[in-house]
Amino acid sequence: MSWKLKDQTALLIVDVQQDFCGPEGKMAQYGIDLSTIDPAVDQIERLIEVAHKQEVPIVFIRLITDPVTDSRAMKSWYAKKGLDPEESVAICRRGTFGAEDYRIAPSAVDYIVEKQKYSAFVSTNIELLLQQLNVEQLVVTGVTTECCVDSTVRDAFMKDYEVFVVEDACAAYEQDVHLMSINILDMNFATILSTEQLLSYWEGE
Repeated sequence: MSWKLKDQTALLIVDVQQDFCGPEGKMAQYGIDLSTIDPAVDQIERLIEVAHKQEVPIVFIRLITDPVTDSRAMKSWYAKKGLDPEESVAICRRGTFGAEDYRIAPSAVDYIVEKQKYSAFVSTNIELLLQQLNVEQLVVTGVTTECCVDSTVRDAFMKDYEVFVVEDACAAYEQDVHLMSINILDMNFATILSTEQLLSYWEGE
């Protein structure tokens, strides 16, 4: 085995929320195929169970948006694509069903970080939290692979965290996009693992 985890490792779960993942969320309303989502969430559930047993800190990353802090750059980008910018940025709005967790939720011992951008490291308290937990390594899961997972992994690496991405515990809406993103992360920013590899390591098998 060419890799190993330290005691100072945290499991990050990115944006597993109704608007991104659920059959009644915004992506489903837009007609996006969600068939890749549940298999990844199945694996995240397994990782959560073992992480709790091993006392690995778990951080739930949530996109929580608000009209007051909507990104001007993102609105402009949507408009250039011919989309309604106000509607397009109105995803995972605070206090709405779409912002709620999908299938999995933090326990009393888990942590929550709210973000307004793709990356969990932009304008959030995650660095303070990880410092308090003495975390040096991050295991990243969630959705979508090419967007919020990718952005979080890149920023974590740039901030000198050693990053591991669990390939089958992440998902994009298109499998070829997921695989392309995993390959790029593997080339430049992260060590790629499977759920089985990580569980075997944690369980000492």
